[in-house]
Order: sequence, then C-alpha cells, then structure tokens
Amino acid sequence: MFEIKIFDNEHLPDNLEKNEILDFLFENLEEYGDPKNDILKAMDYSLKQTESFGGFILKGSDNGKTVGVVVVNRTGMKDYIPENILVYIATNKYRRGQGIGKKLMLKAVEIAEGSLALHVEPDNPARFLYEKIGFTTKYIEMRYKKG
Repeated sequence: MFEIKIFDNEHLPDNLEKNEILDFLFENLEEYGDPKNDILKAMDYSLKQTESFGGFILKGSDNGKTVGVVVVNRTGMKDYIPENILVYIATNKYRRGQGIGKKLMLKAVEIAEGSLALHVEPDNPARFLYEKIGFTTKYIEMRYKKG
C-alpha cells in the first residue's frame, strides 16, 4: 500500500529515518544528484534545522519500503521568484515508470504554499513528468560559479 509521509519543522523525522532519506536520495538521484553533504543541507533547510524559511520533505513508501522522496525549500520570496523550489525528487531506480514520482509531485504541488519552481537538466526524462503536471519553461538558468 502506497503512502506519503510529510516532514517539516513541526513533524521531524527521527535520526534513523533522516539518514535513510539521505541515503535514498544519494543513491537514487544518480547522475542528477549531489554530494551527501549538499543533500543534507537542503534537507536541514526544509526542516528548519538551520537558519531558513523552511519547507518540507515527502517520503513515499510502499509496504513500508521507501520508493520516493521529494525535498522542497521555501524561498522567502513571492511574485518575482516562486515561493518554493523543488530541490530534489527521486524514485527508486527499480520502480521508475510506476507513477510514484507523479504522486509525489502532485502532493508537493498540493501542500506547497504558493508557486513552485524546479531546475531540470534538458536531457532528464523526468522533465516530461513535470510538463504533464503543468510546469512550464519560463527561463533558461545561467550560473556564474566563483572560485
């Protein structure tokens, strides 16, 4: 049975579950992922375990086994920048194509207060899921990385 748990600054995961979520993201984000320390920073931001505007984490489970995770951070902005940014979404690499990502995305859109943005690489197949849900391409992101 599929279920979604919501974590935020009022409903924190215990240390074991937090580490499980971290490991799940690190393993299943694959080439679209980041180092564990960066993933942990985004998680801590969403849970307000560091100075932040907060956000939330969704954990999808099927028969008690984690099959998908979403991390959303609030930006503290409105109108000119969306209020939320979806930082990470991952489904179990052996369970892709079963609607897990869609269920998690729809739940994230439902509970996010305000608009939601995300970054996706042009060759990431998840891009088509985001477009089906209603995300549109408004900008091309450019970055200048110092030092």
